[in-house]
Amino acid sequence: MSEDRILSWHSAPSKPRFTPPPGAIDAHCHVFGPMAQFPFSAKAKYLPQDAGPDKLFALRDHLGFARNVIVQASCHGTDNAATLHAIAVSEGKARGVAVVDPAISEEELHKLHEGGMRGIRFNFLKRLVDDAPKDKFIEVARRLPAGWHVVIYFEADILEELRPFMDAIPVPLVIDHMGRPDVSQGPDGADMKAFRKLLDSRDDIWFKATCPDRLDPAGPPWDDFARSVAPLVADYSDRVIWGTDWPHPNMQDAIPDDGSLVDMIPRIAPTQELQRKLLVTNPTLLYWPEEMGTGS
Repeated sequence: MSEDRILSWHSAPSKPRFTPPPGAIDAHCHVFGPMAQFPFSAKAKYLPQDAGPDKLFALRDHLGFARNVIVQASCHGTDNAATLHAIAVSEGKARGVAVVDPAISEEELHKLHEGGMRGIRFNFLKRLVDDAPKDKFIEVARRLPAGWHVVIYFEADILEELRPFMDAIPVPLVIDHMGRPDVSQGPDGADMKAFRKLLDSRDDIWFKATCPDRLDPAGPPWDDFARSVAPLVADYSDRVIWGTDWPHPNMQDAIPDDGSLVDMIPRIAPTQELQRKLLVTNPTLLYWPEEMGTGS
């Protein structure tokens, strides 16, 4: 791996025109390092510049959000120290999703829960991870603390291949970036139809209506993304969440403006009711369920 460290985020993002509702949660973001304190994994496929909690929380405030859900980045492997540190210094304004060795002990899972984690992530992108053992993933999914869920990251071309695996997971699922559909196909394209079929198979599958910058190669203002995703948000409004994806891992060649990403929200969730579900109610149910009287 090259020692040239990647910069993948905008140094001065615009102020969004859209104002998120009070209590809005950026439910998909990451931290990188700082490397001197939290070294990157020897297996990391990219070596980013430091993007620590100070930068993340400054962006949160700049964009008008109240809280964050910090997802363990693949460059840190299964050492969740950087993410746990960010949660610890958030003054109660962040929770997280961990990446774990499937052989993790009950005690270690309990420590992750105490540190603010509320789920684990399984990554099936071959360019980011070397090994994704489905049998071991199912085994650890059966041992998660009460109220946790599994986040899954995959690309649309392996959705059908993963269906038996997902069917076997006994806790709620959250699908990163809608399984990366080809949004140029439109809302009725093959990828969106397949994803709807997945959502219809279980009522505890959630998804993130995220990453127009990754999914819409036409570039800003990401019209194909808006056209394809808005009907999905409307039809599954109780199971959708949103996030910036800051600091945009591996997007150094097409760095998005975070203010513009926030301005996508009213295009995919045009009513105040939808916006509140997307940004407040739904992520609170997943990550702060005790506030909804549904868990701890």
